[in-house]
Amino acid sequence: MGRIAGGKRFLRKFSCALISLGLISATGCHAQNWPLWNQYSTHFVDAQGRVVDHNAGDRSTSESESYAMFFALVANDRIRFDKLLSWTENNLAQGDLTQHLPAWSWGKAPDGSWRVLDENSASDADLWMAYSLCEAGRLWGVDRYSKLGITIANRIAREELTLIPNLGTTLLPGRQGFHPSPSVWFVNPSYMAPFQLQYFARQDPSAPWAQVLASLPSVLHTSGGFAMDWMQVSSDHGLEPSAPPGVVAALAQGQQPPVPVGSYDAIRVYLWAGLSNSQTPHIAEIRKSIPGMATYLASGHITPPQQVGPEGQVIQDAAPPGFSAAVIPYLHALNRKEEEKSQAARLEATLDPQRGLYGQQGMYYDQNLALFEDGFMSGLYSFERDGRLKVRWK
Repeated sequence: MGRIAGGKRFLRKFSCALISLGLISATGCHAQNWPLWNQYSTHFVDAQGRVVDHNAGDRSTSESESYAMFFALVANDRIRFDKLLSWTENNLAQGDLTQHLPAWSWGKAPDGSWRVLDENSASDADLWMAYSLCEAGRLWGVDRYSKLGITIANRIAREELTLIPNLGTTLLPGRQGFHPSPSVWFVNPSYMAPFQLQYFARQDPSAPWAQVLASLPSVLHTSGGFAMDWMQVSSDHGLEPSAPPGVVAALAQGQQPPVPVGSYDAIRVYLWAGLSNSQTPHIAEIRKSIPGMATYLASGHITPPQQVGPEGQVIQDAAPPGFSAAVIPYLHALNRKEEEKSQAARLEATLDPQRGLYGQQGMYYDQNLALFEDGFMSGLYSFERDGRLKVRWK
């Protein structure tokens, strides 16, 4: 299911030919021809447009909504795109995305009500939402989408970008909580997709998006060659791997400091690096900053590691199937054909034919990583040098 058979390619071309004749609705054509998106929508997206993470108390996040908006755009599924946008605006943005960045977490509160659980923003979700809206406006010819996307991007630039001494301008993970003292900042490398940073640099040269992209190789670099979930910048120690900000704050109570890791967040760094066009500025430096994963897989390991330390030590191996999906475009970009083939085989071996999902439990996060990989490797979408989205249906 993860790859498109020759017969399905023919059916897609035939259906899209009918679209040009006005015989089939453009909204439904490609959504029907992306099996993994269809299965994902059935299992995780409700009738209102809320993406439900069943493995996390049925919560919803701005990340889940923004990813699904991107997938709906790739699938030419405008009806679902509109529902996702409407639910997000009404429930995460106080009814107005022109005035508020979306809250990152929504779900069941201790009092039993369903509502926003954390009003803080998540800048990666904000970027994906702004990008998907801008490109939906361009590809579908809907000016309202474009203007809303630009408005969100401008708010991100004002509220979530910051200049850090000796690093440059970078993206904070949210509006609050990531600059706890005048000399300390926390950044999450996986929140910065190179193609999006270049896209917004082109859209608005007056904003410092190009500077964020230029600083990304420094943010990614570690002595072990693996991307980390979190990095900390301080006047005393410079840029170094870190535990999550909340954990670091708890250390004031005298707890033993945890080892910084590269895991569920960091796996997206490889994905974004692989999806980016090879002509995108700084992408060669970015890929060279994270050689550890390719080296590890080339040494005979069947699965990516689930957790690695800052010196490259493997803390936990046997990663879930979504990790294999995430590294496939990265290996493809590096021309690591054998490793790419091995990870693709491993991913396909985990497919549940009854549900059409990856992994025995069909975890939400695995399916998201697999959707990015599946659509890209199947040729449903790609990114231009300047970050613009190229879709098969257009």
